[in-house]
Amino acid sequence: MGVYLSTPKTDKASADGENDRVRFGLSSMQGWRTTMEDAHAALPDLDDCTSFFGVYDGHGGKAVSKFCARHLHKQVLINDANSSGDLPASVHKAFLRMDEMMKGQRGWRELTELGDKGNKISGMLEGIIWSPKASDDLGDGWNNEEGPNSCFPGPTSGSTACVAVIRNDQLIVANAGDSRCVISRKGQAYNLSTDHKPDLEGEKERILSAGGFVVAGRVNGSLNLSRAIGDMELKQNEILPAERQIVTAEPELKTVKLSEDDEFIVLACDGIWDCVSSQEVVDFVHKHLNTEDKLSDVCEKLLNRCVAPTSGGEGCDNMTVIIVQFKKPLSSAATSSTEQSAATAEEMRPNELNGPDDPLK
Repeated sequence: MGVYLSTPKTDKASADGENDRVRFGLSSMQGWRTTMEDAHAALPDLDDCTSFFGVYDGHGGKAVSKFCARHLHKQVLINDANSSGDLPASVHKAFLRMDEMMKGQRGWRELTELGDKGNKISGMLEGIIWSPKASDDLGDGWNNEEGPNSCFPGPTSGSTACVAVIRNDQLIVANAGDSRCVISRKGQAYNLSTDHKPDLEGEKERILSAGGFVVAGRVNGSLNLSRAIGDMELKQNEILPAERQIVTAEPELKTVKLSEDDEFIVLACDGIWDCVSSQEVVDFVHKHLNTEDKLSDVCEKLLNRCVAPTSGGEGCDNMTVIIVQFKKPLSSAATSSTEQSAATAEEMRPNELNGPDDPLK
């Protein structure tokens, strides 16, 4: 069977939720792949005024994507509490913090617990034999642990991360990898993230400067992403900061002031975007919003639309999608939606798969 099953697993894990600001639906499906390596987080009430949604597409295993789904949003809150409300900076730090947290004894232990069955057993046995000892508190409740894997350099597997953080009328999108976030504004799709591929000029420049190379669209002939959390074997240049490594976990950030024209956002792994364009997804959601009671039903229909009838090629990847709909106008008291639309008209441009890298110019 290779990397594909003889028939796809089309059963879906779906969920819905809402608060007074947003409602969301999500769904994920293993599809043709032999394992499910996607993960996600959906927290409409990260705190009293903040919502958090994220998709994580793992490669080489599921441990790193699940680690991010467990911890990244918590780090945003920790950083936010210590940064005087600079939410974009807090999100930026949270991405880079994932790589730090996955090193050493505790990083190894959590990754083994989140990984494949054999690794889980290994991690549990070590926890019984070797009682973890906390030493240096890193200030966020994450302790270094002494143990036989204290020198663990971090995982060779990795994950994309694309998250959307909504606070009042501010939307922050952070992305590392080729998962994507799209916003629908009056039915028009605008990309709020860049698909980080090794052939992009800026990405290739960083890769080469750090001592790497690109062959057939892959970093060092292996990874078809230029940014990811994990993949520590591609982050070993000791004289360079994390942001300048061959592969970096540094996210690109987009900040948007939401207006009454903004209807919903869609976050999805590349298993979706390989099959349909940003505008096609927005049109698909619009078509089904009025006929489906739950947003998760719309997500499930999108997965069914994308899954391939036969193995091989597009439509055979794991698939995860989250739709977040804004429930009511999010404009400020002093600014009308007309004024806001005028203010943002020059900032936002339609951005399809082959369009400009930065839609917010």
